[in-house]
Amino acid sequence: MAIRRVYGSLDSPNTLKVLAAMFEHDIDFEFVPIDIEAGENKRPEFLSMSPFGQIPVYEDGPIRQFECRGVVRSTAHEYAHRKPAGQEIICWEARKQALIANWIDVEDLKFEPAVLAVLNDNNPAAMADNHHHHQSAEANLCKVLDVYEAQLKKHKYLVMDKFTAADLLHLPNLQTLKDNPTTRSLVDARPRVSAWADEILTRPSWVKVVNMIKGC
Repeated sequence: MAIRRVYGSLDSPNTLKVLAAMFEHDIDFEFVPIDIEAGENKRPEFLSMSPFGQIPVYEDGPIRQFECRGVVRSTAHEYAHRKPAGQEIICWEARKQALIANWIDVEDLKFEPAVLAVLNDNNPAAMADNHHHHQSAEANLCKVLDVYEAQLKKHKYLVMDKFTAADLLHLPNLQTLKDNPTTRSLVDARPRVSAWADEILTRPSWVKVVNMIKGC
C-alpha cells in the first residue's frame, strides 16, 4: 500500500484544512513538517512536488497535489465511501455539488482574504501605523460575515443542512477568529455565524487537528 504523506506546517491554515480532511475520512497518513522560515519549501526536492513552493503537499503514491482546496475536494470524493450514507462532505448530484463548489470559492476569494487582512492588521503597531486601513479591513470582514449570517438563515450549515467541504475549509480561520479576543466579537455579534462556528469547531476531525497543534 502506498504511503500517504502531508507535507506542511502547523502554522499554516491551508495545511490545517488538509489535515482536517484527512481526519474527517480516517485516512492513514504521515505528517512531514516543512520549515518555511528555514526555506525548506524552496529546496529543489520540495519544488519538485510543489513548483511554486506552496504548502501543503499531499502525496499518495505517484499522485502529488499542492493546492489545499483541490486536496480537500479529491479526498472527499475518493474516500466518500468511508462516511455513512448521507454524511459525505460532497454531493453526487451535480447541481448540489455545484453549490458546494460555489461556497468553496467564496471561502477562497472572500472569507479568507478578509480574515487575513484583519489579522495582519490586528497588532498595536499596525493599528497605530494605519488606523484607517485597519477599520477598512474590519468593515470588509463584517460585510462578508453579514452575507454568511443571511446564508445561515436558510440552512443549518453553510450550503445545506449537512456539513460539507465548504464548511470544513473554514475551520482554521474560524478558530483563529474565535480565539482572538479582538475578532471574536465580530463572530459573536452574528448569532447564526457564531452558532455555526461553535458547532463545526467541535467536530472530532477538527479536535484532532487542534490536538496536533497542542502536541507539537
